[in-house]
Amino acid sequence: MKTRIFLISFIYLYTFQVINASNPSPFWGKTGHRVVGEIADSYIKNSTKRKIKELLNSESLALVSTFADEIKSDDRYDKFKPWHYVNMSLNDNYDNSKKNTKGDLVTGIKYCKTIIKDVNASKEDKAFYLRLLIHLIGDLHQPMHIGKEKDRGGNRVKLKWKNKDSNLHRVWDTEIIESYGMSYSELASNSPALTKTQIKAIEKGTITNWVDETHQLTKKIYNSVNEGDNIGYRYSFDYLKTVRSQLQIGGIRLAKVLNDLF
Repeated sequence: MKTRIFLISFIYLYTFQVINASNPSPFWGKTGHRVVGEIADSYIKNSTKRKIKELLNSESLALVSTFADEIKSDDRYDKFKPWHYVNMSLNDNYDNSKKNTKGDLVTGIKYCKTIIKDVNASKEDKAFYLRLLIHLIGDLHQPMHIGKEKDRGGNRVKLKWKNKDSNLHRVWDTEIIESYGMSYSELASNSPALTKTQIKAIEKGTITNWVDETHQLTKKIYNSVNEGDNIGYRYSFDYLKTVRSQLQIGGIRLAKVLNDLF
């Protein structure tokens, strides 16, 4: 009995430490990333799907989309943390911005693509960087991932969300999405219908073009609140459509990147 109690206590303590060791802002949150993966799946060519299925051992894009956040609890993967964001002043574009010497979203995505295309890379490495890539394309379309360095992409902009302590980053990562009360599959399947012309327009451009596009939205979001504001239902009503649009755009572009790779 004592052994059993010890094991239960150990498991609980370990779980608690892992959860609290991870970043408190989970970047789009699990639901958001899974929406991006699920939407991408509907735009991927069958030939691409077959190759991805083999690499991921039949795991779905939605399932693996949170992998890059899950490994944050392991310090062996610390070098990948800067890949989740780009810090830029509001008046900069990516090309003119000061670069992080440890890398950023753009360099991370580029490296993932290089390994996936490398004929000499192992299947294990290709699968690892594919999982990262799926996540990073989602992060690219979360506007607070292209935020200011001084406030850590809005993490230090303290707010109240429905009377509870929060921050601007967390609101856009998780709270707007979760307060809507839909699962990732419901959100994905209820995405607005788009014409072929609209889809082609979304697919155009480079990774840096997409960063600069998201950054335009970042500017508006910084101006949407004042530090200390108590926001909730009205803010969600005003910006839920924007969140859903970014998730859909992210899914379509993820599919474009994967179709080009495979």
